[in-house]
Amino acid sequence: MDSKVRLLAEQLTPLGDHEALVEANRCLYCYDAPCTHACPTHIDIPRFIRKISTANVVGSARTILESNLIGATCARVCPVEELCEGACVLNSEQKPIRIGRLQRYAMDHVYERRIDVFQPGPDTGHRVAVIGAGPAGLSCAGELARRGHTVTVFEKRELGGGLSTYGIIVLREPVPIALAEVEMIARLGVKFVSGVEISEPLTGYDAVFVATGLGGTASLGIPGEERILDGLTFIEQSKMKPAELRVGESVAVIGAGNTAIDCATVAKRSGAGRVTMVYRRTEREMSAYPHEYEFVKKEGVEFEFCARPVAVHAVGLECARDSSTFVIPADTIVKAIGQQRPPMASVLGLETDRGFIRVTTSLETSVPGTYAGGDCIRAKGAASTVMAAQDGKIAAAAIHQRLSHA
Repeated sequence: MDSKVRLLAEQLTPLGDHEALVEANRCLYCYDAPCTHACPTHIDIPRFIRKISTANVVGSARTILESNLIGATCARVCPVEELCEGACVLNSEQKPIRIGRLQRYAMDHVYERRIDVFQPGPDTGHRVAVIGAGPAGLSCAGELARRGHTVTVFEKRELGGGLSTYGIIVLREPVPIALAEVEMIARLGVKFVSGVEISEPLTGYDAVFVATGLGGTASLGIPGEERILDGLTFIEQSKMKPAELRVGESVAVIGAGNTAIDCATVAKRSGAGRVTMVYRRTEREMSAYPHEYEFVKKEGVEFEFCARPVAVHAVGLECARDSSTFVIPADTIVKAIGQQRPPMASVLGLETDRGFIRVTTSLETSVPGTYAGGDCIRAKGAASTVMAAQDGKIAAAAIHQRLSHA
């Protein structure tokens, strides 16, 4: 295996059968489990762990999938330190249960054996369109198919999975894991139409769910910006064509969110001698998770806080701090400063809130029968894969109720 490919391979090894059994038996199986309350999709965590402890791994996977159809992705990318594991009662005296690793163990078990836990429900005669095959779209499509609705997912990219496929570094989620979830949803009877970008309102469907995520990376508006690499494109290349990824000896990454940290990690593991993350605010104002910040520091990444990029030069990135400017030497510059607002809102004539699609508590938009979820509605709060999965589940339940009373 190429050394670069090896350095970018999935970071955590899977739990073996004995290791999973020992870890499952550490669980106290709390009655009013704080871990379940901390999970945005409300997986019955003690129940799925108990089933692992009794060697009922398929039953464990079923428990997970009943609450979260993209459980394999979430087992890898969820910030468990901030959510379920962070809420584990064992935190006060010893290490929390490795909930994420146990969830991955159960999900890998069924995917490796191509075990279909669910089957399509009896045909209702209703047709639903889902725009976007990312986590929210997959979750909604799968939940609707389980209820017997005919679902068509429209995806502008070649592959489904959204950011799980293209935008989460391999250290956290390899491409085959994301695609296995797409295939599972397809086996529920969901039809996928790829390479199609919706440019006008859809007709002929009883309901529509919009899960398009966000647009392209925002612009810095500085001289020389055309020389800066897009962060999501940078990550995509590291996943799809890692052997072809080229970075300079010195790399500057603009931004301090989780995507920026992923870009810095890729750069460091792809051979850059020095990687510097540049952020216009303070260390305390970083949007990255604390455990990700600690991780990337251990990778040897350096930081420049309160540094505002003002121009790109042949020798590096010019930044301003207080009343002076300085240049950070960089052969390669990557930006990960957030994405533009979803363009689909204007295409479908949907009302927005600060550029995000406005929805009700049931995730219905201003157009009756059209729902939305995922990053495209996240005007408030942090966007995450697990929240997108929950959005898809909420919207599917609302759509099903609407169609059942039509």
